[in-house]
Amino acid sequence: MKNSLTNGKERTYWLNTMLRIADPVIKALASRKLRATMPVENKKEEQLQYSHLEAFARTLVGIAPWLENPALDAGEEKLRVRYGELVRAALEAATDPESPDCLNFSQGMQPIVDTAFLANAILRAPKTLWHRLDSRVQGNLVKAMKATRTRKPGFNNWLLFAAMTETALWVMGEDWDPMRVDFALKQHEQWYLGDGMYSDGPNYHADYYNSFVIQPMLVDIIDQVSGQYEDWARMREPILVRAQRYAAVQERSISPEGTFPVIGRSLSYRFGAFQSLSHTALRRELPNGVTPAQVRCALSAVIRRLIDAPGTFDESGWLKIGLCGHQPELGETYISTGSLYLCSAVFLPLGLPADDSFWQGADAPWTSQKVWSGQTVAIDKAL
Repeated sequence: MKNSLTNGKERTYWLNTMLRIADPVIKALASRKLRATMPVENKKEEQLQYSHLEAFARTLVGIAPWLENPALDAGEEKLRVRYGELVRAALEAATDPESPDCLNFSQGMQPIVDTAFLANAILRAPKTLWHRLDSRVQGNLVKAMKATRTRKPGFNNWLLFAAMTETALWVMGEDWDPMRVDFALKQHEQWYLGDGMYSDGPNYHADYYNSFVIQPMLVDIIDQVSGQYEDWARMREPILVRAQRYAAVQERSISPEGTFPVIGRSLSYRFGAFQSLSHTALRRELPNGVTPAQVRCALSAVIRRLIDAPGTFDESGWLKIGLCGHQPELGETYISTGSLYLCSAVFLPLGLPADDSFWQGADAPWTSQKVWSGQTVAIDKAL
């Protein structure tokens, strides 16, 4: 793919890497061969029934903004249109009761999670992932999403999964349950700790769940529903300000070498740990003093550091459990091959046009690069 813009090579690298990750999932499901071809690495056999929905929904949540927004480059636009067709075929295969790849939305607890990631993708690409579906597929998709209502989410970040699914149903013009949204929003307000950080349930956890789930879902939910009730409207600005502060913390956590602290659970989501920073960049809401170009360079360093590690993919191109290569010991019991595809969330800025400052700004050092090379850096301060 050619691109004549200044940093076209960097955008092309991001796009090629995103599609390298997404290709096995999307193409297999579009041809109704996901169950037949996807290897499932797992520690608990139970995860086998969830892994395929995980792979699809988590891939979509990252690639959705790119799918939704026409590209300036003709070659990239042709690719985007083609992938939109593949994804819609995959959605049909995933929700058609007669499909060999009809995915599990109704059994066990895990589908609550990944239905929400699918719902989040729909919010990020409503034209591509909802309005362009035919009415039969729309009906199957709605039925699948509503099937998750039979189970109760946990009293932690899972409240946002229920809220996200209901929010998407409202956007889709379906009946929805505002109480599930209200409970999630107000309970997370109670769990706000300060300085842009929420606890995951009643207790604080030193991990990346503020980025994997909490901050991006809060922002995307409140963006859609804030006009429905006055108390929700009052919550919008604090939620956005906190996400912006958390993005500042995330940017500062990327080392000069493109590494980051190995803290907490779900590290095998790899650079999905930076969804919140990528999401804030996509929304053009980066903190003062943090330029789009430095975020691009920082995230590129992380992507390269992890994607190039030997053992990241198997011989057929499927992700393997680990952070830097194949490290199965880093997979919790709830982790399987499908879980790993949350790494796609780092690619959200591909939803920005190629002439945006995120792609066009000259390469710039990120905060830790500047600090550890003796350059001038602004003092950090709490929110």
